[in-house]
Amino acid sequence: MTVMADKMHLGQDQSRRRGILKWAGASALVFLAGCSTVIPRGAEPPPTATPTPPPVTAGLPDDQKHHRIALLVPLSGKNAGIGQSLANATTMALLDTKAENIRMTSYDTAKGAAAAAQAAIRDGNKLIIGPLLSDNVVATANIARPAGVPILSFSNDSGVAGNNVYILGHIPSQSISRVVDYAKSKGMTRFAALVPNGVYGQRASSTLLREVKDVGGTVVSIQTFTRDSQSIEAATKKLTQNGDFEAVLLADNGDMAIKAAPFIRKNASATAKILGTDLWNTSSNLAGAPSMRGAWFASVSDSLYKQYADKYRARYGKAPFRLSSLGYDSVLLTVKVARNWKVGSPFPISQLIDRGGFIGLDGVFRFTADGVSERALEVQEIRNGSFAVVDPAPKGF
Repeated sequence: MTVMADKMHLGQDQSRRRGILKWAGASALVFLAGCSTVIPRGAEPPPTATPTPPPVTAGLPDDQKHHRIALLVPLSGKNAGIGQSLANATTMALLDTKAENIRMTSYDTAKGAAAAAQAAIRDGNKLIIGPLLSDNVVATANIARPAGVPILSFSNDSGVAGNNVYILGHIPSQSISRVVDYAKSKGMTRFAALVPNGVYGQRASSTLLREVKDVGGTVVSIQTFTRDSQSIEAATKKLTQNGDFEAVLLADNGDMAIKAAPFIRKNASATAKILGTDLWNTSSNLAGAPSMRGAWFASVSDSLYKQYADKYRARYGKAPFRLSSLGYDSVLLTVKVARNWKVGSPFPISQLIDRGGFIGLDGVFRFTADGVSERALEVQEIRNGSFAVVDPAPKGF
């Protein structure tokens, strides 16, 4: 399975803030609160004289004084860039939180997820962070579950969650629900959709049908396509066969949205609002596409991520992958739990379920009972060369 397949599978009062902030405590949230002692915008990495925790390593730790955490990511092969960016992010989080009681060991899933998981269990790790791809999560879980080792995966495939597997990835269905809710709040009741063939398209269609029904609207038409221009054009010509619509969901990545939008305007509607998913948040081309101006999409907030990206560039000399924020947040979450975790004992997985939620680079999130991450999302509008937040993400649940 490719990375794309995985990606495609989303206080004000003191009492609410208290429920959110308890996950990481004062020290781990120094950065998240915007305080300059950890990650101010544009700051350089901590000086070498500052005591630092054990770094991510490629071998078995030689002491028993730290919580042993396994990081399973692709460090070779076609997805090595993403895997290394995730690994760099975990290192940054260990440094920023000064988590000297955690030892993280990296294992390359490109050489086989099952083999990596077996090595991680054999080395005595009590928690697995990763893998990235959903099929690797399944292979890892088959080995980790019998050993009683939980998994914090970067996948966004809700189908692999549950039974000690927790997924940190952004669930596409949540972004669809959020943007549909926002469109309904602006008076739109008749919806259409263009979705790609395959599992992602099927899930997007199901989410749209359910959400539109819940808000009292009507789905006029859902058309599928195969990502080539001829197929897209044919699909757009069928969109109005059951009548006009006020909003159309374009459930694909940013590049495909740019490709499809002109056909929508030509063949279906010159005025309908184009809606998108969190996949658009990683596209650098959308803001400059005239046909996309005025479109809405829902995603996690980028406000804290931008600070993180500045510091990442300062340390590693290049931009991080957007997905790497999940690596940073996985460590923040582990650090919080480690405060009441005895070295050598099983990971206290019950502490992952907190209705008040946790705060990370991507905003507020919490895990449902089935291991899926529920996130507070914002709605952005594409304008002339930029994105603008038109409906901010909630500060809590």
